[in-house]
Amino acid sequence: MAEMIDIQDLVFEYTRDENQEPVSAIKGVSLKVEKGSFTAVIGRNGSGKSTLAKNINALLLPSRGAVYVNGYDTRQEENVWDVRQSAAMVFQNPDNQIVSSIVEDDVAFGPENLGVESKEIRTRVDSSLKAVNMWQYRKKAPHLLSGGQKQRIAIAGAIAMRPECIVFDEPTAMLDPKGRSEVMGIIKELHEDGITVLLITHFMEEAAQADRIVIMDQGEIALDGTPQEVFRQAEAIRDMNLDVPLTVELGYRLRDRGLSVPDTIMNMEEMVEFLCQYK
Repeated sequence: MAEMIDIQDLVFEYTRDENQEPVSAIKGVSLKVEKGSFTAVIGRNGSGKSTLAKNINALLLPSRGAVYVNGYDTRQEENVWDVRQSAAMVFQNPDNQIVSSIVEDDVAFGPENLGVESKEIRTRVDSSLKAVNMWQYRKKAPHLLSGGQKQRIAIAGAIAMRPECIVFDEPTAMLDPKGRSEVMGIIKELHEDGITVLLITHFMEEAAQADRIVIMDQGEIALDGTPQEVFRQAEAIRDMNLDVPLTVELGYRLRDRGLSVPDTIMNMEEMVEFLCQYK
């Protein structure tokens, strides 16, 4: 399968003060993400996961190493628009992404900047809003919407750019449980429609829904594998001051008590279905 993202020995350094030595936020990371995949990147605050996301979108450029998005080298200035059209980005705070006073104008902003024709923009805006169940709010002012609705508008804006990949940088961090569930539902639908998803999150239950999990620690990749492969290493995860999902923790405890709970169970629905056979 073709690669959507190819990160090669990426190092990213920043300086807090010109008189201080550079600080390495990313330390020699190499990572390949295939087209059509759903990858979750998790790690505690300061692990480098958001810095990694911004390097993918060319908001930050490598200090050393290289990042290729759909074959485009992010270090080349002439590639910036191709990179961002290939891999759109949705950030943590939807208020920081909304630039217009009307929902449909906000969704149109990205395609307009790409030079898309007016008729095509209209088509993209309508289809994108319908994809996130927000078409009925197209004439509303964004500040009148809930946090979850605003984030859906931000996702619609990304979809309208027709990217092959969307990088979500903690998109549910500022939402309530209902808003988080709505946004995760849309992310999963986008993946099912063929969009490559890279989800930066600190919610383990969200990461468990991905095909692949990458755990970052102190600017490096500490674990990489399927949810089952990663969450089997509970002690290593706890050593990084992270937790495993509640369902996975429940499975560990039940196995310790002698119940043969499959370690492939990653969500509560599967756990309930398994436990119901013991009625």
